[in-house]
Amino acid sequence: MGDFPSQINTQPAIGVAGAFAAHNPRNSFIAGPGGLVAGSLGLTVGNFAWVTYPPDSDGTPSIANNFGSGPVAGFVHNEQQGLIQVYLQNASLLVPAGFPVTIETVGDFFAVNAGATQAQYGMQAFANIATGAVSFAAAGTIAGGASGATSAIVSTTLTLVGGVAGNVLTVASISAGSIYKGAILNSNAVGTVVKQLTGTANGVGTYLLDTGEQSVAAGTTIGGLYGVITFGTVTGGPFTVGMVLTGTGVVAGTVITDTITGGATSGTMVTNPNTAVSSATIVGSSVVATKWYARSTGLAGEVVKISSTVLG
Repeated sequence: MGDFPSQINTQPAIGVAGAFAAHNPRNSFIAGPGGLVAGSLGLTVGNFAWVTYPPDSDGTPSIANNFGSGPVAGFVHNEQQGLIQVYLQNASLLVPAGFPVTIETVGDFFAVNAGATQAQYGMQAFANIATGAVSFAAAGTIAGGASGATSAIVSTTLTLVGGVAGNVLTVASISAGSIYKGAILNSNAVGTVVKQLTGTANGVGTYLLDTGEQSVAAGTTIGGLYGVITFGTVTGGPFTVGMVLTGTGVVAGTVITDTITGGATSGTMVTNPNTAVSSATIVGSSVVATKWYARSTGLAGEVVKISSTVLG
């Protein structure tokens, strides 16, 4: 819902955040029964979104949030689904938690330039991993939020005894490593750990996996891997969960998925995949590149047309 009119313009506005910018084909995220719905913090219209577990009855992720890691699921378009909940508030772009939403995976939209620099035609659109807000930079730009000199990533082995029913891993004991969000199972079971459901933190208990329809008997030895990053001298801001890492020897798409010890400028954190780097300057980006590109110009705070169509 937009603001109540407070002025008269001689020309109509270019558009509003989240609105369709063209009648070209558009696609939406495929969801099953019970999905998609806004996550616990609600969902902001006109920003990018990630879709996460728990799954719906079809095994498809069903919760949409404006924060996440890795590639975005899509864009939250404006269908007047924002709800005014604050007394005397005259507008809202927030979809309340639990309300149904549609995430567009292809299409042309209007988005507010939330970056600090002007958007130019042809620039790539980037999504903030904490808010889904849209900013623009030259295609392929590595936008750094934190930098750690002489940092290292160690590939760590996980060995446990347990079983899997559907997409729930039940752990009876652990003989090597610990279980963190982002750990990848690769022996006698498959999938990535999404979150812990019950039990001792990072130990015996139950865990949600991103891969369902499995049946692994209790008492099975299950193996896995995850990366552990140790930071050197950190500048430019703290490392946070969700940041995409780049640097010499770092596998493309490596993401921080969990915290092990210490703070975000010291201690250790978990990475996925389990890339191994002996010593390098590793940069953590607070934004991720999307498949959308600017199709108009716009200063910071102005509305910009974005499109997922690649010009050939």
